[in-house]
Amino acid sequence: MKDSIHKYFQIGTIQWMSHPPADYEVLESIKTICCDEYFDVLEVTQMKDEAVRENAKKMLEQAHMRVCYGAQPRLLGTGLNPNDINEENRLKAEKTLLEAVDEAEYLGAKGIAFLAGKWEEKTKEEAYVQLKKTTKRVCDYAAEKGMAVELEVFDYDMDKAALIGPAPYAAKFAADMRCMCNNFGLIVDLSHFPTTYESSKFVIQTLRPYITHFHIGNAVVKKGCEAYGDQHPRFGYPESANDTEQLLEFFKVLKEEGFLSKEQPYVLSFEVKPWKGEDGDLVLAGTKRVINRAWALLDD
Repeated sequence: MKDSIHKYFQIGTIQWMSHPPADYEVLESIKTICCDEYFDVLEVTQMKDEAVRENAKKMLEQAHMRVCYGAQPRLLGTGLNPNDINEENRLKAEKTLLEAVDEAEYLGAKGIAFLAGKWEEKTKEEAYVQLKKTTKRVCDYAAEKGMAVELEVFDYDMDKAALIGPAPYAAKFAADMRCMCNNFGLIVDLSHFPTTYESSKFVIQTLRPYITHFHIGNAVVKKGCEAYGDQHPRFGYPESANDTEQLLEFFKVLKEEGFLSKEQPYVLSFEVKPWKGEDGDLVLAGTKRVINRAWALLDD
């Protein structure tokens, strides 16, 4: 494409993935990313320290960054399950998501994202009803603040084993939610397509009416290989599924399906992380190179 990718997408990265909290101080990470003009968006998550949260808000405002809020760590890090068939436990998950809406609003985000919880075959239908209940409550609360709610589609049997996807099941859930809530949408992630055994074309065409946000990244789906599962290694990682060729195909499908919008650009964020001693900034730089090459190869 002759036009810059920034004409059609707001490019972001996921802070806690690019700079894992065990190795990077959150405010230093935010400043580093905010000072990089390649990024229009920063996706952040829970900040328990009030002073950290206040300083992060100031930096994001000064850098003129669009803010997105991921509540996934609030669930994954605690084991809370928004589709838990135990009602008391479901309400605990609902509570942290409602708190996430408040924190997101404070930080300047216009919504939150989360994921479904684990499931079992014998209680799958019950879990589906529970997830609808949680999502409806969170959507209603977010709507009072003019905010949106997005569910990220994950694998169902490989790593996260979330209730939602695969894509057809995600489409069913999204259709049910849209009947009740017009502020609900889906996040699709290129790195999850190999983990659900689906292609870019299939996922995007299946979920076309409901997609509101994109992530891109990589995965290793060969059993026994390093970084197997939903680990988001860098593009081109050994034995991994995605590199420039797969990202180009992803861009082709987005173009064909009408997702290139200069008037209302979608968020397109990196979801890659350094693996075992790798440098997060080098991984970010490599991701930009893959994106720039794939975009350059996309036909006008």
